[in-house]
Amino acid sequence: MPYNISVVIPCYNESATLIEILERVNKQNNIDFNLEVILVNDGSTDNTHELISSNKQLVDKYIKLEKNSGKGAAVKKALSVASGEYIIFQDADLEYNPYEYSKFFNIIKSYSPDLVMGSRFLGSDFTKVMYFWNKVGNKLITLTFNILFNTTFTDTYSCYLLYRKELVNPLDLKTNGWQQHAEILATVVKKGSNFYEVPISYNGRTFEEGKKIRARHFLTVIFTIFKKRLL
Repeated sequence: MPYNISVVIPCYNESATLIEILERVNKQNNIDFNLEVILVNDGSTDNTHELISSNKQLVDKYIKLEKNSGKGAAVKKALSVASGEYIIFQDADLEYNPYEYSKFFNIIKSYSPDLVMGSRFLGSDFTKVMYFWNKVGNKLITLTFNILFNTTFTDTYSCYLLYRKELVNPLDLKTNGWQQHAEILATVVKKGSNFYEVPISYNGRTFEEGKKIRARHFLTVIFTIFKKRLL
């Protein structure tokens, strides 16, 4: 029997890259891994809906939110309908390439993990040069998480987080913003025990190209990490 993996793709005004990323995701289906592609249109004002209506074969489940509610809210909608044994997150831009999925699949087949994190800092094929303060923020978030949860992750805020679905009940998630990633990661680490990292490549966007995370998100993420450790 193949493993069933739910690929969660929240999307807001990413029509320029959406079809290409969906095609890349679908190419990762194989005899051992069946991908359930779940796309959440988070109130996009571009032609995202029209593109999906014309390419229904690329998605298994499509959720259209009438207004933009934030990435976390879109993720919760997707998780509520996901049926895979594992969940993996995929951004709708081209910063992360689904051809990397094979690395996650190999860990699943070999070690039955609770969580696999993709790391941009483990000797990947390439990593586009980042903004200095974004990387400093990432390092501080990762260090804080590792100290509080006694782990050794190298890149806690990578998009590519795969985890065993049963470890996170979407109804229990409290956050809707960028800090939700930290909430999910902390929840899995507290409940699970078998964690891995794999190297991934990264082709980061500039702010002009649509990069959305900002310095103001840093404190909310740190607060969420502390809160999850204390609860």
